[in-house]
Amino acid sequence: MLKPETEKDSRPLFTRAFGLRIALWYSTLFILGAIAIVVLTYVLTATSLAQRDRQLINQKLGDYAAAYRRGGLSQLADTVSAEQRTAPERLFVRVVDRGSEAIVWSNAEGWNPAQLETGSLRLADGTLVQVGKSTEAREDLLARFRAVLGIVTLSIVAIALTGGFLVTRSAVVPIRRLTQTVRRIIRTGRTDARVPLPPGPRGGDDAIDELTTLFNAMLDKIEGLVTAMRGSLDNVSHDLRRPLTHLRGAAEIALAGPPDLDRYREALADCVEEADRVLVMLNTLMDISEAESGAVQLRREPVRLEEVVGRAVDLYRDVAEAKGVTLTVDHLGADRESSPLDIVMGDGTRLEQVAANLIDNAVKYTPAAGRVDVTVGRENGQVVLSVRDTGVGIRPDELPRIWDRLFRGDASRSERGLGLGLSLVRAIVEAHLGTVEVQSEPGKGSTFTVRLPQSG
Repeated sequence: MLKPETEKDSRPLFTRAFGLRIALWYSTLFILGAIAIVVLTYVLTATSLAQRDRQLINQKLGDYAAAYRRGGLSQLADTVSAEQRTAPERLFVRVVDRGSEAIVWSNAEGWNPAQLETGSLRLADGTLVQVGKSTEAREDLLARFRAVLGIVTLSIVAIALTGGFLVTRSAVVPIRRLTQTVRRIIRTGRTDARVPLPPGPRGGDDAIDELTTLFNAMLDKIEGLVTAMRGSLDNVSHDLRRPLTHLRGAAEIALAGPPDLDRYREALADCVEEADRVLVMLNTLMDISEAESGAVQLRREPVRLEEVVGRAVDLYRDVAEAKGVTLTVDHLGADRESSPLDIVMGDGTRLEQVAANLIDNAVKYTPAAGRVDVTVGRENGQVVLSVRDTGVGIRPDELPRIWDRLFRGDASRSERGLGLGLSLVRAIVEAHLGTVEVQSEPGKGSTFTVRLPQSG
């Protein structure tokens, strides 16, 4: 018992670890992206400042060269002196004549060669003009910019970790609700539990809410199947009790009396009849299960529904006449022989079972002097089989349940049957990709309509 408790206690820890991993992944991706943007911003800023200094140096070289061409060395000296007094940025200027004699107009003090970026231009007469600019201001600006970016990066890391934790915690809440519901179902065995969806009009929009909706729908389906299976087992046990009781009673009566061959034969005949009843019930249940699960083997081939229904009608014509019920069949279509409109791709034997069960029900629950009308036609590209009777009808509260296995309404209790005919009809029709529906009113009869895809 210790191991299950340990596993139970470790599940919430696993959920928290899962959420923590997601938060770390999202935070790491966000932080790496932010750092990449910060580094790119710094590189672009440093490159832009360096290009600005280089452009300024090249511009001054051009200005000094133009002044030298206009007025020679004196004009160049005047231009440099004026700019040294009025320019917002101090530049280092040096002119070297053809004799390699340097004439310096800028004060040599205060310049650090390691922080001096220079450019030179040789004039037409061989004079060399040099202009330099200190990088100290630029480095100081970049240093401050790095400090600001460092603070921004730390803020991004803190925000990413906090936001990732909060957002992931909120995102994991539906998963926790889902796991808690599954754990409760496993622990209690009750399938009526559902995972709550978030309130509001936007509930169910994201992938997790869609998963929750599908999970609840799956639970609805499972609960319906379990309920149907429980009801089927109850009905099977109830319906099997009667034939088995009769079988045992017939055998006991035969054994209790004096030896009599005729009585033995009669008892064995009763036993065979009840055994056949049980076998029919079990075989029908197996057919329904196979058809509903898709495991039934259908020999699909082009089948004229008119011929299938005709054979079923012939089977019950004598029964209907003996009961005083009028059984009619009507086949719709312009030219049925040259261009039949009732051909479906299906299993003729199974479709005959469908028609036979519907006609059997109609004749069974229609009183004397009543009518059963069978119609085969086409509607909206589908082949339609309609069985209409003037019988007792079906109560509204029983109408949704007539397709359940072994269900028998109050009006059918007095009739002999298993309560499996309509379940088999629906299973076979749906296996043929068709639909079956019913319209009924107590005392006014019922109409069963089967729609099958038309072949070709």
